[in-house]
Amino acid sequence: MTNEQACTVTILETSDLHGALLPIQYANNQPTSYGLSKIASLIKEERKKGGHVIYIDNGDLIQGTPLAYHHAKLNGEAPNPMISCMNAIGCDAAVMGNHEFNYGLELLQKAVGESKFPWLSANIVDAKSGEPYFGKPYRIIELPVGVRVAILGLTTHYIPNWEKPEHIAGLLFEDALEAAGKWVTKIRREEQPDVMVVSYHGGFERNMATGEPTEPLTGENEGYAICQNVEGIDVLLTGHQHRTIADCKINGVTVVQPGSQGTNLGKVQIHLAKRDGQWVITDSASELLSPEGAQTDLALQELVSPHEELTQAWLDRPIGKLLGDMRVTDPMGVRLKEHPLIEFINKVQMDLSGAPISNTALFDNIAPGFPPDITMRDIVSNYIYPNTLQVIRISGQDIKDALERSASYFDLYDGQSVKVNPSFSEPKPQHYNYDMWEGIQYKLNISRPEGERVVLLQYQGQPLDLDAKYDVVMNNYRAGGGGNYTMFQGKPVVRDIPTDMAELLATYIMERGTIEASLNSNWEVIWD
Repeated sequence: MTNEQACTVTILETSDLHGALLPIQYANNQPTSYGLSKIASLIKEERKKGGHVIYIDNGDLIQGTPLAYHHAKLNGEAPNPMISCMNAIGCDAAVMGNHEFNYGLELLQKAVGESKFPWLSANIVDAKSGEPYFGKPYRIIELPVGVRVAILGLTTHYIPNWEKPEHIAGLLFEDALEAAGKWVTKIRREEQPDVMVVSYHGGFERNMATGEPTEPLTGENEGYAICQNVEGIDVLLTGHQHRTIADCKINGVTVVQPGSQGTNLGKVQIHLAKRDGQWVITDSASELLSPEGAQTDLALQELVSPHEELTQAWLDRPIGKLLGDMRVTDPMGVRLKEHPLIEFINKVQMDLSGAPISNTALFDNIAPGFPPDITMRDIVSNYIYPNTLQVIRISGQDIKDALERSASYFDLYDGQSVKVNPSFSEPKPQHYNYDMWEGIQYKLNISRPEGERVVLLQYQGQPLDLDAKYDVVMNNYRAGGGGNYTMFQGKPVVRDIPTDMAELLATYIMERGTIEASLNSNWEVIWD
């Protein structure tokens, strides 16, 4: 009987860090139990155990916190703090996420140039040459024992539906499923890896147990289809949906998704044995490691410190004063009846764009609203995305259809309490996809079936003409149809305002010095 040679490979994954380097909540500077500086300690612990450890970041790294925003907009010539941290940790590869493009290609190319690791995305290609735009579509890591691990990077190809065209000029986003089939076959044939890892900045479009669709099959998320239809994949690292998925296989493929903002570290362990001169996978499993209780990596904290000091000083910069109350104490209440914060944002959008109609959202359930003395911290705590504004020309029917889409945010009223429709809370919260409008008068009745909930819709005191055209201002994500607002796709852009909304809001308040809370109560949600 011969001794069988064995090997264990550990794949560690972060995804959707969104600039969360330090364990801090920027709205109030309170500590959190998560963030990359805590995840870094977990990575160090895994490496101390010995064996073969590979660390991959799965995208949406360089956007999402005030620190990331401050770097991009006010300190872009300095080294990118997110990249500096990844270099210090020893990242083996990163994948392009959709939010990597939010600040434009120039800043992204600078970040790529500073990286000591490759950025992988096989399906983002140069429009002229058809070659992968960011260089390597995959990486081969050969371990000292001779095991060859292939890492293929893929990115959700739905990006053109969200991103400003100038930020992705010259790029083509090929179908992720088709690219997976092409590249996995090529890598298996030419590189003959022992382990095939696909790191996909995208998620699952179907129930992982039943295969039933869990969302409109737009192509935004193709994880399930990739597992089912592409032969030769051993591990699929996922993200984009901000879900926590582990201890799971689809069609024999081990999958994992570690949430967002460093709330978990994804871990896949692969056991191999050498038989007849060939390495064979004998077992694999995935799990999530929580950073709660982990120490903050002091080296990373020191690395980030200069950027953090600049960010904190910027956040505490006074903007202006508020008369009245714009605090958010009940997020659901804000979505049921107009709130002064929502009216203010809509009126700013209308004032700056000249459009007579506007929509906006309360993006999450931790937005605090505005206090009497407003700072930049208050601006970025409430308007958390680097959106710009567009005025598009749409029909009255488009407005009605959009209101019905927003009305589906609520579950059918059960006579007891108002609940969020599971399709807006699972697999991740999508509060940002419920819009509230100014410039029209409307009522939504959530005791009625979806698609029949708009029971009042007026413009200037008269029934809205469904055949007429109206100019409406909204953020660029929504104007492109983001959030399954397909009625907005391809509509004429009347005006484009390329300045970030956070900057527009801050400038608007600074120019006036004092703003006043107001409420015209032009809409409400009702139930019989």
